[in-house]
Amino acid sequence: MEWRVRGIGWGGGAPGLRWRGGRVSALVYGQRLAFRVVGVRRCPGARGNPCPLDAVVPGRATGGRCPECARLDRAHSVAADTIADDPQPYRVYLAWFGPGMTKVGITAEARGDARLLEQGAVAFSWLGRGPLMAARRTEEVLRQALGVPDRVAYERKRAARHALPPAGDRAREVEELYRRARAVGGWTETLDPLEFAAHDHVGVFGLDGLPRLDGTVAELVDGGVVAGRLLAAAGPDLHLLAPDGRCLALDTRLMGGWVLEPAGEESAFTVPVVPRTGVDSAAQEGLF
Repeated sequence: MEWRVRGIGWGGGAPGLRWRGGRVSALVYGQRLAFRVVGVRRCPGARGNPCPLDAVVPGRATGGRCPECARLDRAHSVAADTIADDPQPYRVYLAWFGPGMTKVGITAEARGDARLLEQGAVAFSWLGRGPLMAARRTEEVLRQALGVPDRVAYERKRAARHALPPAGDRAREVEELYRRARAVGGWTETLDPLEFAAHDHVGVFGLDGLPRLDGTVAELVDGGVVAGRLLAAAGPDLHLLAPDGRCLALDTRLMGGWVLEPAGEESAFTVPVVPRTGVDSAAQEGLF
């Protein structure tokens, strides 16, 4: 049986590796992962559909899709501002990824906090709810008024997880952003404000006691091995304790489209790694 991975998912509020064909391998903190990369990386498709070209994609591409499938995925993306007539209610959120790293975003109310888990938000609060276009306008107004970016670089998110302040400090920073957002005039005329409540994902992500980050996987390559104990998962990232004692991060967006095979218990970690410089920048039920 060929196991071609699609990436990580957060179904039911827990991480799992998704495979072509719909299978999901649950990821459990403390478990040992050991797999070998095989062959060439091929586009995993988009919106649940296989790539019609079965195209080869570069190893370092975090998107992991061919141009045609990337366009299809973007054509159905609220985040890409390509949908304007979705009738379901949306929520505006305030997300915190680390000290000084916050953003404003929107998500469909029916998705709950799935979008926050996918982005690796360590803490967040809801701000308001209402129609899509009103939520989108509020998002843009608040970005400008509060001086927050529309996205936070994954490299910065990753490094921040290894030296988080106490839960109370995290909540206070989110609350301060909430207070400033409520003071911005106009948006409450089109959205229903929601009371402040700090939500924290440290436990869900397994970030308590995470050791210093030593490096990040640069890419997967044919014959390369990833091996180690799973310490944490946040957004698309897996934080692993390698056999040689290094704490390494693997962005699972680099995994999409590769075939993986189990590796031996004593396997070494052999895929290319970028060392951290200190500057933030059916028969078979499962593979593991």
